[in-house]
Amino acid sequence: MARKIGFYGVIAYCLYGLFFYWYLFYFADTSLAFEYEGSRADPATFLNSRELMLSEGYSKIRNLLFFLSTPFEWLFYLFIMLLGFSNAFKKWAKQSSKFKFIQISIYLIWLSFFSFIATFPLSYISYSLSKSYNISTQSFGGWMKDELIDFWINYGTMLIIVPILYWLINKSRKRWWLYAWLISIPFTLFMMFLQPVVIDPLYNDFYPLKNKELEAKILDLADKANIPAEHVFEVNMSEKTNALNAYVNGIGSNSRIVLWDTTLNQLNENEILFIMAHEMGHYVEKHIYFGIAGYLLLSLVGLYLAARIMEQVISRWGNVFKIPAVNDIRSLPLFLMIISMLLFISSPFSNFVSRYQESRADKYAIELTKDTEAAIQTFQELTRAGRSQVNPPLLVKIFRYGHPTMLERISYLEEYEIENRSK
Repeated sequence: MARKIGFYGVIAYCLYGLFFYWYLFYFADTSLAFEYEGSRADPATFLNSRELMLSEGYSKIRNLLFFLSTPFEWLFYLFIMLLGFSNAFKKWAKQSSKFKFIQISIYLIWLSFFSFIATFPLSYISYSLSKSYNISTQSFGGWMKDELIDFWINYGTMLIIVPILYWLINKSRKRWWLYAWLISIPFTLFMMFLQPVVIDPLYNDFYPLKNKELEAKILDLADKANIPAEHVFEVNMSEKTNALNAYVNGIGSNSRIVLWDTTLNQLNENEILFIMAHEMGHYVEKHIYFGIAGYLLLSLVGLYLAARIMEQVISRWGNVFKIPAVNDIRSLPLFLMIISMLLFISSPFSNFVSRYQESRADKYAIELTKDTEAAIQTFQELTRAGRSQVNPPLLVKIFRYGHPTMLERISYLEEYEIENRSK
C-alpha cells in the first residue's frame, strides 16, 4: 500500500508539473487587449525589446518554480512518512534523551535538516535565476547566510510551537485545535511586534532615512494623513537585489515605514512620495489589523480542518504512514502537509482580499498626492526592476498576486487622470 501511495503521489506531481509547464509556456496569453495597446500600461511603450524578452522569460520560469515548490513540499512530507523517516527520527530522539522536550527538539532538528536538504535544489535554482536575470546582486555566501538564518528561525519557532501543540493534543483529543488557536493569538501579535526590531535586522541593516529633506517631506505627508510617524527607515537591500520595494510592518510602538535603498537610488522624489502615500493608505485604512483578523480567522478554520483530516487519515492509513495516533510526534509531517495544502487552497481568497486592499491604497495615494505622472512612472519602474509581467496569466494572478496587476494599476491611473482633466 505504501508503494502504491508513493507511486501515485509521484505520478500526480509529475502530471501537475507538466500541466503548469504547458499552461505557462504554451497556453497562457499575456498579450494586451486591443484597447490597451499603445497606452502607458503597454510594456512596449516603456520597455525596450530586450527588457520585454527578459521579463517574459524570467516570469515564466519563476512562476513555474512557484507552482512546483509547494506541492514538492507535500511530496517530501509524504515520503518522510511512507519511508519511515519520521519513525526513525523519533527512535533517534528517544535514544538520545529521556526528557520529552529534548526528544522533540532532536526530532525537529532531523526533520528540519532533511527538509532543508530536500528543498535546497529548488531554492538554489530560484537564486540562480534571479542572479542570471540581474535581479539578485547577492553573492552565494550571502545567500547561504540568509538561508541558514531562515533555517534557525524556523527551527526556533517550531521548537516553541510543537511541544505546546502536542501537549494540547494529549490533554484534549477533541478540542486541541481550539486551544492551539487561542494560544496562537498572543503569539502571533508578539511575533509581529518583534519582527521589525529583532528578526528583520538579522538579514539586513536598518537605519533612519539619511536624506533628511526627503524624510521631512514624507513626514509632512504623514501629518496630512493624520499618521503619528516620527521616523522613516531605509534598509541596504542593494547588497542583495536590484528590485524596488517599500513597506510598513510591525504593530504598536514597533511599527515602521521602511524604504529599500534601491527604491531611493532608482526613483525620483515624487515617485518615492507616491510610494510612501500608498503605504500610508494601508495605515489609514487599518489594513494591518484587518490582515491580522483575517489571518486569525483562517487559522481557526485551518486548525479545525487539520484536526478532522488528521483523524480521518490516521484512522484509515495510520499503519501505512507509520503513525499510531494523532498525539504521537510522528504525526507532525502529516500535520505540516495538511496545513501547507490548506494554505495553498486558501491563497486565491487571501490574495483577492490583499489585491482589494492594495487597490484601496493606490486610490488613497493618488488622492493624497494628485500626481498621476509620478504614480504611473513608479509602476513602470517597478515592472522594469522586477522583470514583471504587466498582464500575467489568470492562474498566476489568482495564486501568486497579492497586488493588482500592473495593467490594472496603470489603467486605473490613466482613467483617473482623464476624469480629473474633464472636471
